[in-house]
Amino acid sequence: MKKYHLFLSIGILLSLFLTACSETEDAASEFENWQERNETYFNNIYNRAKSGSSDLKIFTKWSMNDAAATKADDHIVVQVLESGSGSGCPMYTDSVQIHYRGRLMPSSTYADGYVFDQSYTGTFNMATLKPVSKAVSAFVDGLTTTLMNMHIGDHWRVYIPYNLGYGTTPPSSSGIPAYSTLIFDIALVAYYRPGADVPDWKAKTSNRFWIEK
Repeated sequence: MKKYHLFLSIGILLSLFLTACSETEDAASEFENWQERNETYFNNIYNRAKSGSSDLKIFTKWSMNDAAATKADDHIVVQVLESGSGSGCPMYTDSVQIHYRGRLMPSSTYADGYVFDQSYTGTFNMATLKPVSKAVSAFVDGLTTTLMNMHIGDHWRVYIPYNLGYGTTPPSSSGIPAYSTLIFDIALVAYYRPGADVPDWKAKTSNRFWIEK
């Protein structure tokens, strides 16, 4: 009986060890050549936009001028999902109200990209979502650049190279590997100047959240 229990214990330990090894190998495979894959992924999107693809736009990093921005990763690439009708854009010193979902590039496990952060769950619907507020300057450079080019009501998909994202040292709690291209679906609901009251939001009969200015 003692031998039986001994063999059973060894079997359980071996099973746990093999499972742990398998999970480690899967994780390693998931992010194998991650830097190279992410650089290639972003460069392909950037080159497609640069070649004149009608559904993509390129914006230079907010703190650079176009003449100094000589590399692909000095830019973000934007796909316009929906165009708003606001006339101005947020400034670096402003705060914004937004909806967003952030993902990594597609991988073997996550065909649409691993979601590492989001302000909403389920399907995006402006008529049922309450926006979050944050300072424009509090974001990574790629998102700051995005917001400084958006108008109220814009809903964009944004591709951000890793050096305008979290670079080589992302927060340990973020679930984001180093060298990750970031993909954000982001909608601008409102923006406001320093010291101004936070704008009210409410559902309109047009099924859009809008800001009363």
